[in-house]
Amino acid sequence: MEEKKTSLLYRILRWFVWLFSPKFKIVGAENLPKEPCVIVGNHSHMYGPIGCEFYTPGPHYIWCAGEMMHRKEVAAYAYRDFWSAKPRAVRWFFKLASRLIGPLAELIFTNAHTIAVYHDTRLITTFRESISLLKAGCSIVIFPESYGEHNNIVHEFHDKFVDLARFYYKKTGKELCFVPLYLAPRLKTMFYGEPIRFNAAAPIEEERSRVCREMMDRITHIALQQPEHRVVPYPNVSKKHYPKNIPLEVYPHEETAG
Repeated sequence: MEEKKTSLLYRILRWFVWLFSPKFKIVGAENLPKEPCVIVGNHSHMYGPIGCEFYTPGPHYIWCAGEMMHRKEVAAYAYRDFWSAKPRAVRWFFKLASRLIGPLAELIFTNAHTIAVYHDTRLITTFRESISLLKAGCSIVIFPESYGEHNNIVHEFHDKFVDLARFYYKKTGKELCFVPLYLAPRLKTMFYGEPIRFNAAAPIEEERSRVCREMMDRITHIALQQPEHRVVPYPNVSKKHYPKNIPLEVYPHEETAG
């Protein structure tokens, strides 16, 4: 597969981001199958996409909100999704920032290894592009968290990403693997867990539920096995409100390390 062509300005910006962002080590790379797969991780704010862009083994593309690729749509999306929970006294600043980042966001997200994700009829283009890339040997990275609380490690997952495996099976006759990823910025580590395989014979409603549940549970289990640390949550809250990986009330039967 040919390397994606990118602008010189983007390559310069990418180098600066790499220079000043955390350098992640990889644990559990042996859990990644030899075949293309879908990697499902916790978002961890900007750390998830940045970490996966630089450190995911092998060719890969990351699902990204389509609004971030169109400068006229960036402001409304960025403020709503990133900064609307900020204290009222400083929201004016973030509203201004959301209007200013449009051109930069468009440059970055159209040049990076990303796939635009939409929540309307354009979603079919997301699936088509993803399937084409999977068939070309690339893995797909997805951060499906929503604002619904699940536990102190991950938020509830949107489940429609599982349909990617259904469409892929129809095109290729192959059942995709889903690989859990726990990204821990405070430990500067990306942990890959054991994969599960899509079951094409099961009703898609059951598979959506099963895959999401297994991914959330396996990501949680990985996090609980690590030394005590602050988890970077999906919502953009104050750092003083970041939860710890222990204690865990939702899964009291889990054993924790450290």
